[in-house]
Amino acid sequence: MAEPERIFVTLAIDFSDDIIAELREISPRLRIERHFPDVPFDVIARTEVLYTVNYYPEPEAAPKLRWIQMHSAGMNHALDFQIVQAEDIIATSTSGIHSTSMAQMSLMMMMMFNYNMHVAMGLQSRAEWPADPGAMFAPIAMERQTVGIVGYGSIGRELARLCAALGMTVLASKRDLSNTAEVNAYAVVGAGDPTGEIPDRIYPSETVASMAKDCDFLVITVPQTDSTEHLINDEVFEAMKETAVLVNVSRGSIVDEKALVTALSSGQIAGAALDVFEEEPLPSSSPLWNLDNVIITPHIAGNTRDYHDKAALVLKENLRRYLENRPLLNQLDRAKGY
Repeated sequence: MAEPERIFVTLAIDFSDDIIAELREISPRLRIERHFPDVPFDVIARTEVLYTVNYYPEPEAAPKLRWIQMHSAGMNHALDFQIVQAEDIIATSTSGIHSTSMAQMSLMMMMMFNYNMHVAMGLQSRAEWPADPGAMFAPIAMERQTVGIVGYGSIGRELARLCAALGMTVLASKRDLSNTAEVNAYAVVGAGDPTGEIPDRIYPSETVASMAKDCDFLVITVPQTDSTEHLINDEVFEAMKETAVLVNVSRGSIVDEKALVTALSSGQIAGAALDVFEEEPLPSSSPLWNLDNVIITPHIAGNTRDYHDKAALVLKENLRRYLENRPLLNQLDRAKGY
């Protein structure tokens, strides 16, 4: 009997030797090679499975390619490449591995505003003790507040779990209300809300403004697509409470930045914690830098010291599924754009 045909897997990433050894243990059929930062022409020509950060070959250079595993949760950066658009090639992401770190950072930002920690840090930088600290630092109990989560994927579901544990009222919006359960999506064990039972109410994505009017915190975790560009706009800011805070850990284009600056400057909303921006790095000329009711971080919410190890877990599971001809986790839906 002939031996099963080998599957050539190219890792266009600096995975460690330990990770590569673990991948090779999955099956003797896998021929796994690391080529980083450059992938030779003869290698990509025989590659069936490509793991990549930002290397996307031309289709004619990769005639045997059948599956691209990306190193990020978002796929919007890759959709312009022909190889990703090809219908006969599966594209998958590492969505789900970021859920705990990004949810925790979102909650941290919410609590920083609730406890006025950004104000305390300013006082510390000036070695200044306030005249009336009791008035300046008077938080509202988290269990008396409401969070609205825009986009109910892995990050939003984990944030919902954390906020519900604090006793907060949880609202959420999502594109498809017909199915609140996650299907064929990678999930950290014990995290999130797999069956979608936590939110007190779930809104369709086009009614975010209706949800926003009841929220003390509005957190953006929705993917970037054509339909979500400037989803958070004047209408949403006008609906928000003057005491409300916006948190964006998703993508900068989802928020109309000019409208946000106006809302922050005029006191239409109380503040914003922003990890992502329409232009990155955020230009020094941006008025956001000069607003004292804004917390800025440089697109690091999903970053962790063990990122490679967590990403490899998705690759391992998907390699097993690929060998067994089962549906892969986190597959790109080209119609949805994520």
